[in-house]
Amino acid sequence: MTATGRALGAAGLAAAALLPLVLGSYHVHVLTAALYYVVLASSWNLLAGYTGLFSLAHHVFAGIGAYASALLVLRAGLPIPAGVAAGGALACAVGFALGSVTLRLRTLYLALATWAFAESTRVAVSMEYGITRGDLGLAVPKLFPGAGPAPYYEVFLVCAAAAVAGLVWLLRSPIGYRLRAIRDDEGAARATGINTVRWKRFAFAVASGAAGAIGALYGHYIGLLSPVAMRFDEMALIIIMVILGGQRTIAGPILGAATVEVASEALRAYGQIRMVIFALIVLAVMRLYPPGLAGLARAAAARLARGRRAGSSGAGRGVAASTTNSA
Repeated sequence: MTATGRALGAAGLAAAALLPLVLGSYHVHVLTAALYYVVLASSWNLLAGYTGLFSLAHHVFAGIGAYASALLVLRAGLPIPAGVAAGGALACAVGFALGSVTLRLRTLYLALATWAFAESTRVAVSMEYGITRGDLGLAVPKLFPGAGPAPYYEVFLVCAAAAVAGLVWLLRSPIGYRLRAIRDDEGAARATGINTVRWKRFAFAVASGAAGAIGALYGHYIGLLSPVAMRFDEMALIIIMVILGGQRTIAGPILGAATVEVASEALRAYGQIRMVIFALIVLAVMRLYPPGLAGLARAAAARLARGRRAGSSGAGRGVAASTTNSA
């Protein structure tokens, strides 16, 4: 990343940190939820977009992290930060195991296997009333008891910034090139000496760990856990965010998560119809403009830059012509 890019990122982060000063509690809550989905969408983009592993269990890893953290805090008396870290570690370990089991599966078969795992986990959580309280819901201690959404927003903003920065670093490292090689042609990657088994496990573990940690933190924000959050609707929402924002881009999941979460709140009165609306939008984007919102933003920036250069060159020619006529 260039110095200009880093400066713009820092300025944008500073501006975002000041938003709770000018927005009401409801709007801050919506932005906090959007930041939660930024981490989920970005980590799933690492798995599906950059490594080519189309998992349909990402939302469940957030639930695994949330339940693990809540139970450790409630039953073992762990501090909430330690519970969040433990939830992320457990999700990372389960993701590593799932990646190991599905090593030889690709595309549709991988999607079906991860979907089966997700549904099995959701059903198990629903049935274990003695541990998880099932559909009754599990009350979770809050990170900031009695506080509004503003302090949570700042915490989630830091987490989202750290997740995006870590993703940028990872993708620009040799590891990122290995993951993209596996996505493009796993056989060719293996022939060049890349240990595809190791790096597929790595991608599953990292993405699942990030989902588990942010899911645990979100549980201590909302204060109540339910298997409803493990329904496939959540996974569909993550996929919509990534595709609408722009798959295989850094900015795509950020733009997609913010847009879909704000639109979802605006359409909440329509219930499940909003998912139909989102699905139609995604189909239109995939058919008409696959780069998504990130591609649209890049095209607009490039057009603006060309306009400025054309204006500068036109002004320069005008000055030169005026000088020549005066001479």
